[in-house]
Amino acid sequence: MKKITIVLACVLFSTTTYAAPDRNSEHARKTLEIYKHIIEVETSKNLGNVPEVAQYLADELIAAGFPKEDVEVLPVGETAALIARYRGNGASGKPPILLLGHMDVVEARPEDWERPPFELTKDDTYFYARGTLDNKFGVAQITSTFIRLMKEGFTPNRDLIIVFSGDEESSMASTKVLAYEREDLAGAEFALNSDAGGGDLGADGKALVYLIQAAEKTYVTWELTTRNPGGHSSRPRPDNAIYDLANAIVKIQQYRFPVRWNDMTLEFFDETGHQMGGELGDAMIRFASDPTDKAAADRLAIESSYVGTTRTTCVVTMLRGGHAENALPQSATATVNCRVFAGDPTSEVEKTLKQVVGNEALEFKLTDSVTESPVSELREDVRAAIGEAVHVRYPEIRLIPVMESGGTDGMHFRSAGIPTWAARGLFMNPDEKFHHGLNERVPIKGFYDALDHWSIILRELAGN
Repeated sequence: MKKITIVLACVLFSTTTYAAPDRNSEHARKTLEIYKHIIEVETSKNLGNVPEVAQYLADELIAAGFPKEDVEVLPVGETAALIARYRGNGASGKPPILLLGHMDVVEARPEDWERPPFELTKDDTYFYARGTLDNKFGVAQITSTFIRLMKEGFTPNRDLIIVFSGDEESSMASTKVLAYEREDLAGAEFALNSDAGGGDLGADGKALVYLIQAAEKTYVTWELTTRNPGGHSSRPRPDNAIYDLANAIVKIQQYRFPVRWNDMTLEFFDETGHQMGGELGDAMIRFASDPTDKAAADRLAIESSYVGTTRTTCVVTMLRGGHAENALPQSATATVNCRVFAGDPTSEVEKTLKQVVGNEALEFKLTDSVTESPVSELREDVRAAIGEAVHVRYPEIRLIPVMESGGTDGMHFRSAGIPTWAARGLFMNPDEKFHHGLNERVPIKGFYDALDHWSIILRELAGN
């Protein structure tokens, strides 16, 4: 795989005490109002509620002064996308910048949560609800920033375009329309994504590093199916579709893909390790120095926040099998979701999985087409603009380009030829990022500290 070389300049920053944004300002109140409203509309797949959120955001932008013809709610099946253009004066002569986010969320079962998942609640430290982090945080912050800049009379020197998808967590049908079928978006110079990146805090609250997502692993899912003639449950047979599938699942569970690395991941572990310290930090430093160090790689492999940065991962996420309680199963199916290290072909991953399970009768079926997206090498003007926003809060922290373990809309925009970097405005402990899990949360302090993040970046990149 091509090695990625990133050179980051060492800069001295002011140590002036950070003044947090006013939580009672008009901008703070509007951001929280939008955040609460869109969180409390459940936008899980198949509910058809995303258009309601898209229209609400569109109405907020129009009420703030955006021309109706520049704000579009685009239906895509049962979901929708939002496209909102902040027209510039063209002084820079540069193409538009896209601002990405997604309005849908992963399902949440109320009976499993300690708090209602689709009601914004809080304690002394956190906001709680599905979507508080992924990705209604970014959607609310970008939307309110557009409103703020419009009311302040800001005129960008190029167009800025909100591009919010409606099904990032499922089929990405709206994402594909936006990335591949909209000529008015195809000419963008680059995109900034609110759905990844951001700052890492240690368990003690110390800021460790700020991550700019410049690449992401390939998202791919297979269904593995075993079949059997079945029969009456009172007459068990030595072969059984569920048992055969269970054996395959155990083998996948026990298999660990080989360690992989590039310049970005090694730089990330070196910087994070030195900032974090302790036994885990030492393992990161040793891995960065020698990624063939098995003990260091094994230590990182048990950390859910970091294992994905060291290798391809595959995990069983869903099961179905059998057709009656008094009948032998005629089929059983497991869904296996993989996140493939950037640059590695998914065909090789499938080949490896087939070798691991060792059952030629087991069927492999791709559930969707696969998008293998390129790395977006970090531009200095983008790094500098993000740095301005980050260093207001943490003057000495380093900005590191990283490969995301998860998948975002950015994969399709990169694949369409639009360089994309993710730069979420939030700082938090990565071990407390319960997106897709129970009791998803965002630190209240982090929410308010991010209020100026996007306005600083956009003024730097599109100011006159």
